Amino acid sequence: MTPNRESSLLNLLPYDNRFVRELPGDLEPDNFRRQVLGACYSRVAPTPVSDPQLVAFSREAARSLDLDEETCRSELFTEVFTGNRILPGMDPFAMCYGGHQFGTWAGQLGDGRAINLGEIINNKDERWMIQLKGAGPTPYSRRADGLTVLRSSIREFLCSEAMFHLGVATTRALSLTLTGEEVERDMFYDGHPRMEPGAVVCRISPSFTRFGNFQILAAQEETDLLKQLMDYTIETDFPHLNRDSRDIYETWFREICARTMDMIVDWIRVGFVHGVMNTDNMSILGLTIDYGPYGWLEDYTPSWTPNTTDAAGRRYCFKNQPQIALWNLGQLANALFPVIKQAEPLQEALDDTIEYYGRQHKKMMAKKLGLKQLDSERDPDLISGLLDLLALVETDYTLFFRNLARLDTGPAPDRDQIPEFLADVYYRPEQIPPDYTARLHA
Repeated sequence: MTPNRESSLLNLLPYDNRFVRELPGDLEPDNFRRQVLGACYSRVAPTPVSDPQLVAFSREAARSLDLDEETCRSELFTEVFTGNRILPGMDPFAMCYGGHQFGTWAGQLGDGRAINLGEIINNKDERWMIQLKGAGPTPYSRRADGLTVLRSSIREFLCSEAMFHLGVATTRALSLTLTGEEVERDMFYDGHPRMEPGAVVCRISPSFTRFGNFQILAAQEETDLLKQLMDYTIETDFPHLNRDSRDIYETWFREICARTMDMIVDWIRVGFVHGVMNTDNMSILGLTIDYGPYGWLEDYTPSWTPNTTDAAGRRYCFKNQPQIALWNLGQLANALFPVIKQAEPLQEALDDTIEYYGRQHKKMMAKKLGLKQLDSERDPDLISGLLDLLALVETDYTLFFRNLARLDTGPAPDRDQIPEFLADVYYRPEQIPPDYTARLHA
């Protein structure tokens, strides 16, 4: 690549940086751990590393930033998206937010190992925030080092792009780079830490604003700033809403509820379990964010969780995700109340969200079953009966529905046998009880 072309595509990215331009920031310029008041963010630069190396990049995500493959393979790209170079127009910062973790208010959290480089507007007039995860400590790192390792970074890079191509609303992964440095981590949480290769994931999203951004301001009784952030978010991230409407905040909250539940329906559709549905991990845009101990169902076990920390209570297990999403929306409603000052419309929105999720879930399951349309009288019993059946014997969640597409709707099959097209979906076919086959055919 010629230096001029490299410059034209990276150095001249059109940065807008509206978040830091229009919202108040932390007045303390130094990077040390602290409580931050009266601010939505703290300016902080990534920590330079010794030997950045490109591991992978997403061509599709790069196109969202108007970058081509040649640019992504350049040395400058690797330097920038590992944190060693700050380009003209970038204004790096870490967000301030709080959150409920496992149902308990945790106070200030913030971007402890994420640094936003800035926002660009691409040639389709789309806004994209560019963020480095693992690029060093911030004022919100608490006792952590702000770094990530290759092992977890690969998981985040692969999952966010896989989820996008599965049709699930998500943040995206632009690139994965090595830092050339070692990071100490206790992989199995057994008191035996070891050194692992350090890495940085560059994530992009229209917005990284979370429920917790509003919660921290409500908790600190910074109502004027809370209203300012609400107005900014509506104007920037929800521009299609009528800002002159008297009930704009209630309308906005209802859309957040719908987007959140649409995301959960898609999680259920593909058998995804987030694992850490804390309110600080809930996107205001209904995007899947912060891929920590995530996983997909293998056999259909509704109580399964990939999070060993949650193994006892299973708060964030597969079947609980709709309920937890609603609980988290309730906490967001509590945070918005000091500005809205009316509980009734917020509660009505939450009540309607329960019904909304039910409708969307049934529609999704009807599609998974290959039904042309949902029969509201009969199909709910069909769906619930099938899910009960899947949980009765170890059944591969994904293969069951994939193989169901091979169902011959012509001659009636032998009702004493498991249909041949489902033969390989059971992990232990010898455990199938006598009455199972009849129930399956029914």
